[in-house]
Amino acid sequence: MNKRHRHFAIKQIITQQVISNQDELCQALEKTGCTVAQATLSRDMKELGIARVHSANRVRYVLDIESEERRLVPLIGYEIERIDSNETMIVIKTLPGRAQGVAEIIDSMHHPAVLGTLAGDNTIFVTPASVAKIGDTLKLINNLMTDKKLEVA
Repeated sequence: MNKRHRHFAIKQIITQQVISNQDELCQALEKTGCTVAQATLSRDMKELGIARVHSANRVRYVLDIESEERRLVPLIGYEIERIDSNETMIVIKTLPGRAQGVAEIIDSMHHPAVLGTLAGDNTIFVTPASVAKIGDTLKLINNLMTDKKLEVA
């Protein structure tokens, strides 16, 4: 099983089962036909951003959603077709069905230049925190497409 398939199996297991330690995860992976060394499993978990949290009954592994979103940011540019704006709003056109995912990533950045987003199937309305700074917000959104560092003054 290659790394991509192993990562997929790990994510699937920890989202569907309560896994408390690496031994349990290793056993669950073996049931899917994947034998993995402890060091490899540990490295995979770190790369996937898996965290241990305390639940009501015991400790369990969970995916760190913010970590997953950060991994997707470089791919956003492929999903955006066009960006338009006027004096008060920015409109992003995406591939069909991708607007909600792109909007979620923009929202998860919690950038002070973005007040919020509203997404349909292939269209996102981005409201800037201030119409006076719409240029900064537009620059932030354009940087998503080119995978530049996401900083706006």
